[in-house]
Formats: sequence, C-alpha cells, structure tokens
Amino acid sequence: MAKRDYYEVLGVSRDATQEEIKRAYRRLAKKYHPDISKDGESAEKFKEATEAYEVLSDPEKRAQYDRFGHVGPEQGFDFDLHDFHRAREAWEEFGFGRSAFDEIFDMFFGEGLRTSRARARRISRAQRGEDLEYRLQLTLEDVAFGTKLRVTVPRYVACDRCNGQGAEPGSRIGTCPVCHGTGQVEYRYQTMLGSFVNVRTCERCGGTGEIIEQPCSKCRGRGRVKEESKISITIPAGVDTGSRLRLAGEGNAGTGGGPPGDLYIIVEVKPHETFQRKGDDLYIEVPLKVTQAILGTTLKVPTLEGEAEIEIPPGTQPGTVFRLKGKGIPHLRGSGRGDQFVQVKVTIPASLTREQRRLLEELDRTL
Repeated sequence: MAKRDYYEVLGVSRDATQEEIKRAYRRLAKKYHPDISKDGESAEKFKEATEAYEVLSDPEKRAQYDRFGHVGPEQGFDFDLHDFHRAREAWEEFGFGRSAFDEIFDMFFGEGLRTSRARARRISRAQRGEDLEYRLQLTLEDVAFGTKLRVTVPRYVACDRCNGQGAEPGSRIGTCPVCHGTGQVEYRYQTMLGSFVNVRTCERCGGTGEIIEQPCSKCRGRGRVKEESKISITIPAGVDTGSRLRLAGEGNAGTGGGPPGDLYIIVEVKPHETFQRKGDDLYIEVPLKVTQAILGTTLKVPTLEGEAEIEIPPGTQPGTVFRLKGKGIPHLRGSGRGDQFVQVKVTIPASLTREQRRLLEELDRTL
C-alpha cells in the first residue's frame, strides 16, 4: 500500500508553519493514542501521524521530502537516536509519560528499530571537538596592509600513540557487557498501576556502548592530549577590533574519532599614537603656525605609507579639515580604501621677542 502524503496525514497545507504542524500532530496523537481510542486502526494511524510529524518537524528532512517525496536519498522511515529523542521530547511536551512512549515505540517499531537505536548510541562515542577563541592584538599597520604571523594556542590534539581512539595499540574496543552496546540500561518496575520502565545511561561505559579494554598509556584513554600548538594565521587587510576570523578544524581535537572544532581569532587593534580610526577612515591633527594659516603654505603630513603634501590656502581658519582620498584603511569586503582627514590646529606663540611684537602691532594697525 502506497504511503499517504505527510501533509495530508497531518491535515495541514504544504506551507504550514512549524507551530501549525505541531498542533496538528498533538491533536492526532491524542485522538489515536492506544490508551484513549479503542478503534482497531488507531495504532496504524498513530504510527502514520508520528512518521509524518518526525519528517515535517525537521527543516532538513522536510526540505528533502518536499523535493523527493517518499522516494529519495533516505527512503523510508529511518529513526536514528536523534529522531528518537526529539520524538520523545515532543511526547513529553504533549503531556504523556516518557516510559509510556518507550513501550509504545518498541511495540510499533519492533526489535529492528531498537537495534538501530543501539547502533546510533554506539557511534555517539565520536564527539566533535570544542571551538576555541584566541584574542590577538594587532597594530594599525597590521590591519591596514594585512599580515601573516604564527601564534601559540593551547589546545587538545589527537593522541599520536592511539590515533585518538583512546585504546593502547594492540588492544581492542569491545561492546559493553552491561548495556550490550546500547549505552542505556532499562529498569522495569511492577506496581499496582502497571509496569514502569526507567531508562538510565549505562554507568559502565558512560553511554558510549563500548569498553576500552586497555586505555592508552599516553592519553589515559581520553584520545587526546594538551599541547602548545603553533598555528599560522593570515590577517586580511581591513579587520577591526571585534572582528572574528574562523580557522576551520584548528580547535580542540574530537574524541572517539570525531572531527576537530574550530578556532576563532578575536581581533583587538592597539591605539595608535598618531592616527585615530573611525570605520575605514583615519583622522589626524597637525599644527599650523599663525603666519602659515594667514599666508598659506605647502604642508607635509604623515600617512600610513609615508609623508604626503597638502596645500594650505591663504586665510585658512583654525579647525579646517583637509581630505586625502584613498589614504585610509582598505575595505574588508570590497575594493578600495577609506580616506584620511587632516585637521589643522593653529598654534599661538606663548612669548614674543620685542621685534616680533612690534611687527604684529604694526600688522594689527593695518588690518
């Protein structure tokens, strides 16, 4: 018998929101719950609704279903451990008990699915490594032109003795004899109200489903060791304080064969003694003599690439700002650079000679 369309099963449109899908499944779960409905077809309808909800409530699975339908890269209803826990959390949110869900789950999907759950639990020993952050101080010149440097980062790396597996070379990793590879142990209790099941993480294997018979002598079974790693970093021109640079795979090593995490470089630009940065523009203040402001002059000013000349016209007023186009910081995203703005500060002499005073008094009379 062909499967019904999942949207049809839940009674929602193809553009339904996640909240609408959730409400629809909750309504059907209550209607066809075996403890509530005595209809002989309730079990199949409940299973059908659960299957539809598990696909449509997951954005990735829903997108795949919308594209391929029931026949696709993952044809059929394949619960892995992640699916199982999501379904059980949804069940609890709807007000049903966890142990009841486990019993109904096993009743509907049988031993094969329990084996799939055990297999998913066993491979959960492989964990991705943690991401790391490294705060890096740079000069204004570093971020203006970009730079390459090497930094020392304390991190966990895969143990070279056991290749990250945690087992002494020559020894093996076996199935846990307590949980038989499931990573969980079930405790059943018989009470006046019926049978109850309590599922706990296996204490022997820590939930991995596996036992290392002889831990690695170097990493003591952890699969990784701590070291001071030298890492090369390329700093692109244009970064600023607060910029985050991601180095994929340069974080802590994973465990049990899991992939490494990432390293994030957090940039902090040191204050500059001459320039002030605002966005990609630079600002500088330069002194100007009174006579230069009055008569005009050619003024040499510093830039990040050396000295540049600006023309000061006669009669320049204190605080006037001049623009040097393209002398600022390169744009991090896109071509081109910011500008440099030069503000002149007219300096007033604190003391005068007798001749200077006489000349100024004469000038004052002519103005």
